[in-house]
Amino acid sequence: MIPRALLLVNRHARQGQKRLAEAIQCLEKSGFHLIEESTEKPHQISDIILHYRNQVDLVIVGGGDGTLNAAADALVKTQLPLGILPLGTANDLARTLGIPNSLTAACKIIANGQRQRIDLGWVNGKHFFNVASMGLSVKITQRLTKEVKRRWGVLAYLATALQVVWESRPFSAEIRMNGESIRVRTVQIAVGNGRYYGGGMTVAHDATIDDQRLDLYSIEINYWWQIIPLLPAMRQGKHIQAKQVRDLQGQDIVIHTRKPRPINTDGEITTYTPAHFYVIPKAISVFVPTGGEQF
Repeated sequence: MIPRALLLVNRHARQGQKRLAEAIQCLEKSGFHLIEESTEKPHQISDIILHYRNQVDLVIVGGGDGTLNAAADALVKTQLPLGILPLGTANDLARTLGIPNSLTAACKIIANGQRQRIDLGWVNGKHFFNVASMGLSVKITQRLTKEVKRRWGVLAYLATALQVVWESRPFSAEIRMNGESIRVRTVQIAVGNGRYYGGGMTVAHDATIDDQRLDLYSIEINYWWQIIPLLPAMRQGKHIQAKQVRDLQGQDIVIHTRKPRPINTDGEITTYTPAHFYVIPKAISVFVPTGGEQF
């Protein structure tokens, strides 16, 4: 039986429009019957998936982490397996799962049919794959335009981060988890479900997307320049070893701030504090590389 796949490609993703025809050809060659729908408005993605839920066997999403995030709610509801074509700028979820940026290789992974159930994070009614955060990351998101990402790729994250770091000012927050209440003065709080975020930075050195836990870190510095030595360590997740960084793990976290602060989930500002986070173990099924695949 020929598998029926709903193909959703974000034409505004860094490589979306340019590689749409290539993606269709590659998937049809791999034996899929495709239903292709436009996703020029990401907020419509969930409705499209729900509309086709009884007509397809899987959903294939081509785009970046923001596009994948927009599909998360409907994937949970329908339990349709997810195939990923990394066509965005950062592709952090693909990186976490070991899916290469090669379109041919990504199609091969979907065709081979190896699946893995992964966790999802949840905050104030919104699912996330990678990280939900507040503070510096929100300023980066607000500055990081589509044009900048399309032109500079992953380097856009670093360049924008350097621009906003010097403007950073600590804010007060209360973190409640594991029966404790912790008050902090911080410039960034990140709550990670997966391993990678922000163009390849690591949440924690041992984080995985199926470990059934959330990894929280809080950068507690007094002056903007104190974050500079931490930046290289953030690529490997070793920043949590620094004395200025608080490292916590749990399954259920509540964060309060004096005034509502925006929260960035997988690269999009979607909610505000006060925020309730928790992990949903083995929430959805994703196509991943088999142990013997070489790229």
